[in-house]
Amino acid sequence: MVWCLTTQQLYRTRAAGLESMKAEQQSLFELNPAPWEEDDSREQLVATVVFATGPVRPFDYFVPPELRGQVVAGGRVRAPFGKRDRLVTGYCVRLENRLAGTRRLKPLDSIVDRQSLLSPSMLRLTEWMADYYLCNWGQVLEAVVPAGVRGRAGTRQTQFVSLPNHVVARLTELKLTPTQQRIMNFLAGCRQAVPIREVVAAACCTVGPIQTLCKKGLIVTEIQRFDAGQQIEPIAYEPEAHLTLNVDQQQALDAILSSLQSLSHATILVHGVTGSGKTEVYIQAIQEVLRFGRQAIVLVPEISLTPQTESRFRSRFGNVAVMHSHQSDTERRRHWEQIAAGRVSVVVGARSAVFAPTPNLGLIVLDEEHETSFKQETAPRYNARDVALERARAERIPLVLGSATPSLESWHRAQTGQYHLVSLPKRVFDRPLPSVGTIDLRIEYRDRRSRGAISRQLSLAMDTTLKEGGQIILLLNRRGYSTHIQCPACGLVLECPHCAIALTHHLHQQVAICHYCDHQVAAPGECPECHFAGIRYSGLGTQRLEAEVKARFPEHRCLRMDTDTMQKPGSHEKALGLFRDGEVRILVGTQMIAKGLDFPNVTLVGVINADTALHLPDFRAAERTFQLVTQVAGRTGRGEKGGRVLVQTFNPEHVAITAAVRHDFEMFARGELPIRQSRDYPPFANMIRLVVRGPAERPTGLFADELALRLRAVLEKAEFHWRVLGPAPAPIAKLRGNFRFQIQTQAANAAGLGQAVRQATGELKSADGIQWIADVDPLDML
Repeated sequence: MVWCLTTQQLYRTRAAGLESMKAEQQSLFELNPAPWEEDDSREQLVATVVFATGPVRPFDYFVPPELRGQVVAGGRVRAPFGKRDRLVTGYCVRLENRLAGTRRLKPLDSIVDRQSLLSPSMLRLTEWMADYYLCNWGQVLEAVVPAGVRGRAGTRQTQFVSLPNHVVARLTELKLTPTQQRIMNFLAGCRQAVPIREVVAAACCTVGPIQTLCKKGLIVTEIQRFDAGQQIEPIAYEPEAHLTLNVDQQQALDAILSSLQSLSHATILVHGVTGSGKTEVYIQAIQEVLRFGRQAIVLVPEISLTPQTESRFRSRFGNVAVMHSHQSDTERRRHWEQIAAGRVSVVVGARSAVFAPTPNLGLIVLDEEHETSFKQETAPRYNARDVALERARAERIPLVLGSATPSLESWHRAQTGQYHLVSLPKRVFDRPLPSVGTIDLRIEYRDRRSRGAISRQLSLAMDTTLKEGGQIILLLNRRGYSTHIQCPACGLVLECPHCAIALTHHLHQQVAICHYCDHQVAAPGECPECHFAGIRYSGLGTQRLEAEVKARFPEHRCLRMDTDTMQKPGSHEKALGLFRDGEVRILVGTQMIAKGLDFPNVTLVGVINADTALHLPDFRAAERTFQLVTQVAGRTGRGEKGGRVLVQTFNPEHVAITAAVRHDFEMFARGELPIRQSRDYPPFANMIRLVVRGPAERPTGLFADELALRLRAVLEKAEFHWRVLGPAPAPIAKLRGNFRFQIQTQAANAAGLGQAVRQATGELKSADGIQWIADVDPLDML
């Protein structure tokens, strides 16, 4: 959209209206045309700019002569904005010549970036994201370009010097001192401007002679940002031998290579059981990509970005750029620049690595494609899987999705022919999948006296495993010691004053913490309401499980891995190193230990409570339970010793549990997909979730009512089937001091649904303090 409308249609209309006047006055102005007439016939360079904050639409600016050749599409500029013309930094997304109009465009003030931060293809991708995810294009650009790149982290302003071309041409004619001659000779051999300190070192002089030459106009100085720090050096890894693929792996590789060789896009879903060798298929496909001088991006969940993953890729490809959230801004910038320069062939990273500025991209791989961590929960709320699909389509390259437990959306697309499905039904070396047994906690709690986390059957299995020299992984997807604190006398539950959430007791700090807003209070010794001394700490978290394991098996070292213990840089790597070396025999943790780990000596996996997420108010609850149990079960049986899994549950007959016990994804899909279809849930329809939040409950609810009415009014005119649920209080009705209401809208027409939400919210004005968000294809339903 243009700020000052200038169209050829407007020009023609005015020109036609004034035709008679011009004819009468032609004799007077033949030699000296009117200024307005001259302006209209002249073209001007126009930059279209988007801003990260403020109005969503783009704005047009005139590029003044002094900035021509400096403004680049994909770079940042400073532009006057608003009635007071305050200078705001925005992104230039388009440059084009246009006829000057009746109203003057505001001129750009200055440039921020000398070089483009985004290629034309990445600009198109970000524009698609802004449209699909119903957000500001400038917001998307801020998310795509790392803060370290925008701020040039790790660089400082330095004076650079160079020789003008006209001086180089007559260098031999100049009368110079020996020192000046050394300076000029050095600069003549440089193809670009160099830092002044390099000139001083090369010519063995001080800054004085350089300043003298500058005053004479023989050299040019300019201020640039310069990285004087230590550059990223390739990490030496022992090369890994080329592995021979089995028949199933070779079929999967052939499917990928077929798309590579045809120079066309295809999405290949690699459905392989845990331990089936999916990573080796990816690696050999990447080797083929590199043989043609192209680059590859490998996306893995953040929690799977272990040194084990890094070393696997580096041992095969040498210099690999690894991008994740624990890197400093300086490290991110240096990796970004190496990738953009084409000096790195393989990029391995978490969600944001999908935006890696690879100039010669040939393949994108998304491992564990079902993982929820690929979805960003803050604006722009994109899913890296869908962004990777759009990027691969635009660049006509293959996209490989891999998982032992694919999302039902990807599975349905494969079944309907949108994706190409290849299966790896067996583990490498024909190793058997681990046997999985269930322990019915209803019977355990009815028959036993102990109320600990570990059942008698699991305890015996742990004792046997430890005596045989094996290692154990215990999964419990709940942090803390006790998950809620309640008074049995008056019934009070200790809740967060800012959220509708019970506080979790953390024993070591003796505090009760809200895991959503980090509110903390001292753990009470009596009821805060009625002062009853017997206040009860209930529920089970990883801290309590760790304490029970240490009490039962004091002679064996136990280690806990959750977000409480893994906060320090390098703590994740250190913990896994201790487990790999055998110094730790029992590993206790949340879902971060359920995926991406390959330890052959793990012969027992225990799932302490498989039901923690099974009954959440989320239509994907069963799917996530199946995925988590299946994935953690895959951590065992990877060596010659084999493995065993014991799953403790109150619902052993639930299809998510029974299918996981049988390692049978298709059984789960057959049971779950008809339920989704009957209720118009994904993958049979698209969904947009609107969440309204505000400090006062009634005004927030009234605003949600108005939003729902507007949305229904727009959809009433739609020619496709749609469904709107709500507004209703969100499952977490209060969060960080705000009351929350949700509206859920579904339709099989993704574009039509998105357009309806845009139309319904376009002119919507909210009261002070009330905010709303639109989450397209939501994964978090709480």
